[in-house]
Amino acid sequence: MFADLLDRLFKRTKETSGSVAKDRLKMVLSVDRTDMAPQTMEEMRKEILAVITKYFEIDDTESLEVGLEREQGSTAIIANIPIRRVKVADA
Repeated sequence: MFADLLDRLFKRTKETSGSVAKDRLKMVLSVDRTDMAPQTMEEMRKEILAVITKYFEIDDTESLEVGLEREQGSTAIIANIPIRRVKVADA
């Protein structure tokens, strides 16, 4: 258990295409189980993007991935956002 945590923190394990596919399938299944319409997911994606772009410069807005992940009876929103840099705050 502790070794797994260290592996995740220090990225010592390589993701195989099988594990990536498995993770994507989990995301698709969790979205299906929440009974959330695809239009609602897209609207949520746009709103998250609007908030994030206030504070960060994004590499490619089309590559933003937002999904739901369900584990042990709870659901989490997972977002993969390609951030280029932090925007400088106006003084």
